[in-house]
Amino acid sequence: SVYSASATAAAEFPGLDVSLRGAVSIARRLQDPLAELVKIEPKSIGVGQYQHDVDQYRLGRSLEAVVEDAVNAVGVDLNTASAPLLARVSGLGASLADAIVAHRDATGPFASRKDLLKVARLGPRAFEQSAGFLRIANGSEPLDASSVHPEAYGVAKKIVAACGRDVRSLMGDSAALKALDPRVFVDERFGLPTVRDILAELQKPGRDPRPGFKTATFADGIDDIKDLKPGMLLEGTVTNVAAFGAFVDIGVHQDGLVHVSQLADRFIKDAHEVVKAGDVVKVRVVDVDIKRKRIALSMRKDGGEGGAPRGGPRDNGGGRPRSPAPQQRQPERPAQQGAFGAALADALKRK
Repeated sequence: SVYSASATAAAEFPGLDVSLRGAVSIARRLQDPLAELVKIEPKSIGVGQYQHDVDQYRLGRSLEAVVEDAVNAVGVDLNTASAPLLARVSGLGASLADAIVAHRDATGPFASRKDLLKVARLGPRAFEQSAGFLRIANGSEPLDASSVHPEAYGVAKKIVAACGRDVRSLMGDSAALKALDPRVFVDERFGLPTVRDILAELQKPGRDPRPGFKTATFADGIDDIKDLKPGMLLEGTVTNVAAFGAFVDIGVHQDGLVHVSQLADRFIKDAHEVVKAGDVVKVRVVDVDIKRKRIALSMRKDGGEGGAPRGGPRDNGGGRPRSPAPQQRQPERPAQQGAFGAALADALKRK
């Protein structure tokens, strides 16, 4: 894998073989995918078939920003995060991340966010930018386990005081917090949107914003392309989407293609209108070319047998027959062009 041969893996497991490093990385991805995948350069994960045709520097900058946004949105446990994960937090970097880990190893877990200021070279500016994204579970300050920034602790404590409750007992009590009027807590420094965000966070402290991860259930006994037969109805995961269709993993170690004309029962101009990478979909096997390792799939209710959907630019929609267009001489096709090529040509002809 990309990780197992990297400098990060060599630093983490200097005594392990490359294959064993890869095995550890796979196991870690099951435990915490975000914490492990940040160790891999984003471009290596695969972001589309045209990623090598664009400016690599600008692509890299854009992907790095996306990763940083994802890490900040989820939050990072200050006492368990690795240096590569901490380095993705806004306001920190590789050197400060290493300094935090070194301080944690030397003095023990952080008891509060304020202890970050004891880390070498971590000044007030870096603390201001990063503190809101760092979490401390079961620390001396309950608010350290939430996304409320230390600068806004005063507002949070006013909210707690208005309820006449202890902060630990109030956190998570949605009914009590929803009964409050956020306008009461607005001041010259913190406006209404900020107060609403604090109330929302107190209702679900430390909430993970990521949705539940859904995976496809592959059919039993269908493990190889040779097991596929036309007409089979299978479940799969969309692995990539292009303008001409979507590639779907159905568990046979070879992705199948759902042509854009087979994605729905209506006309579709671009496959991105219907599916995106990661979607779990139901597909029907249309054709299998074992020799060329190509699988044609359909997501249409008729299984791809009813012709291309009407309604596109090639359909006049008026119900009246068009005058026949002058036929042009077509170049002869080779007799053996493969199942995939035949299916694609037939779909285009029907449109």
